[in-house]
Amino acid sequence: MRILSLICLLLHVATSAQNSVTGTFIPAENFSYALLYKATPEGAEYIDRGSLDRNGSFSIALNDTVSPGIYKIVYALPPAENNFDFIYNGKENIDFEFSTKDGVIFKDSNENKLWSSYLRSIAMVNQTISNYYAQEHIDEAAFNAIFKTLSDTQNAYEESAKDLLVSNFIVANRPYIPESFEDLSTYSMNVKENYLKHIDYDNYILQCSSFLKEHVLSYVFDMVSNASNDTYKNLVNDVVQSMEHSNLVIRTNLLAQLWQRFAEINKATLANYVTDQYLLDLATSLNMTYLKERILAYKNTSVGAKAPNFEVSLNDNKTTLHNLNAKDYYLLIFWSSSCGHCLGELPEVKKVVESIANIQVIAFALEDDDEGWSKEKINYPNFTHVLGLGKWDNEVVKRYDISATPTYFILNSDKKIIGKPYDFKDLAEALDQLQKENTQKN
Repeated sequence: MRILSLICLLLHVATSAQNSVTGTFIPAENFSYALLYKATPEGAEYIDRGSLDRNGSFSIALNDTVSPGIYKIVYALPPAENNFDFIYNGKENIDFEFSTKDGVIFKDSNENKLWSSYLRSIAMVNQTISNYYAQEHIDEAAFNAIFKTLSDTQNAYEESAKDLLVSNFIVANRPYIPESFEDLSTYSMNVKENYLKHIDYDNYILQCSSFLKEHVLSYVFDMVSNASNDTYKNLVNDVVQSMEHSNLVIRTNLLAQLWQRFAEINKATLANYVTDQYLLDLATSLNMTYLKERILAYKNTSVGAKAPNFEVSLNDNKTTLHNLNAKDYYLLIFWSSSCGHCLGELPEVKKVVESIANIQVIAFALEDDDEGWSKEKINYPNFTHVLGLGKWDNEVVKRYDISATPTYFILNSDKKIIGKPYDFKDLAEALDQLQKENTQKN
């Protein structure tokens, strides 16, 4: 009976054995944790946390409730910039090494090792193609040999990936392969035209990963060098056309990524083009209130737009920003009495503007109450002060899409935004340039 019980116990242990995700971060002193998430088309679901030992290693058990799919390791803040995806098929362990120099290298997991190997192999062939065209010498035999290698490589990996989750990525990543010799101009044009051809935007595995985002961004921002605004618009239109029959939520999310990138590189005209042509209608139809408010706030506070109006108290009389008419320029500062950076920069701002006669400072304070604000504002008697109760939830703050303090806007006499300095250094340079221009006019 004891032997039978032992056998049953061993069988139970064997059938309930767990897989795991293990990893080592290098250098260990730069990392302290690894957060595991399951990626979804809408975002990510938290699974577990692994604490790193002194060697930078961790382990997280993956029981039978952890289903196959795309998973994400977050290893530092901010999460959006410090993470990587991996494939989990529910059958194998995941083991990797991550370093700040080389990124992630998978030690165990056929799915992930195959994808990494595929990317390296395709990159090597692409480098050979680049070298061939750089020689500017027509050798059709060499051309055909190179692209036969590309074709054979792609086909071999597709065959190896059959019945695996990684097949979704390898098939979607199929490169353009010409059937006969093409000069560089023709080849480049055909690469562009075929770049999005094999992508299925409704593929759930692709939706959960960063693959769709990376390909769309690469198409718009890497396909053409020194692109003009019109070229960028055409590239955006191409992406939208390629997604014509795809899920509306996925389409919206990818367009939001394009909008975000244009905003980050200070191409407001193009960010607003995405908004006006596509994103605003999609966000409205899907009732994505936060996205709608954000893209409209960005549009309404872009350089060239008239600054959103709000109430201002001036000499005990109530007026509005738009009705101010005493100066040629206005410096609008969003700050807070609880913000250390603000308390450090406002005295510097005060020094700079004291030497500029034709500018008025509007200091809009994000506060929970008026206590700290009342004490601080007396240090700036020449500023026009506005109390914004509710802090980040204040309606004016939302309309200006304020996400950090201090935030600066430079307005002309018509209250049109003519500058959005990133920090005090940029502000000082912008105001100095403004003074020089005014001196030249006079």
